[in-house]
Amino acid sequence: MRGLYRHGLLLAWLLLTAMPVSAGTATVAAASSLQFALTEAAERFEHDTGHTLRLNFGSSGNFRRQIAQGAPFELFLSADERYVEALHDEGHTRDEGVIYAHGRLVWLQRPGQAKSFGDAPMAGVEQALARHAKGERPRIALANPEHAPYGVAAQQALTHAGLWDQTEPLRVLGENVSQAAQFALSDDAQGGLVAYSLALAPPLVDRSEYILIPEGWHDPLRHRMVLTCEAGDTAQAFYTWLQQEEGRAIFQHYGFSTD
Repeated sequence: MRGLYRHGLLLAWLLLTAMPVSAGTATVAAASSLQFALTEAAERFEHDTGHTLRLNFGSSGNFRRQIAQGAPFELFLSADERYVEALHDEGHTRDEGVIYAHGRLVWLQRPGQAKSFGDAPMAGVEQALARHAKGERPRIALANPEHAPYGVAAQQALTHAGLWDQTEPLRVLGENVSQAAQFALSDDAQGGLVAYSLALAPPLVDRSEYILIPEGWHDPLRHRMVLTCEAGDTAQAFYTWLQQEEGRAIFQHYGFSTD
């Protein structure tokens, strides 16, 4: 009997150790400039690990406010490192996080609206103003500068070019930069100032054209990510995965610098 009992215990232990560990789930808040890059990264991570990620995309400023108010996000990928720094100062994150990428701003428009951009990054904006002077009202899209980092960069670039005040009647604001990209390619828009990563995304690349805005025309778009105090093991694992070669390569594919 004692031998059977021991055999039973051994069999039970072998069965337990042979069972796969149940995969975890993590809730992620990410800047909308990451909509395509992070979705691809999450799919690979889930395939490799069996974990599940709930991705939420929006403006970094809105997520910063929601996390401060207790929203149960475990990992926050911001397009502006200052939002992460503010959350850390207020005690909502494990640490100060890490910079995972640097973004770029582009002028995005439907194909064929201009023969060539040449060396004039704001040629599309100037064309819109010329049309406005003739009585037309072509829209210029950008993300809302009040809470979207790419909207701040767009405002700074227009100001640098001396066009901020002039474009006031033509501007249409997206809730985030992804929405601004949709507005930029609509029928009544001349174009818009949006994230480079969106211009390279498969749904947009075949129906748009773009020109990079010089980096010196706006403050650096330093993207920082951080684990919140709510973070579990799955969020920690994805946070680490994104800093490794495979994660960095995906960001680079979508136009981000990871240096």
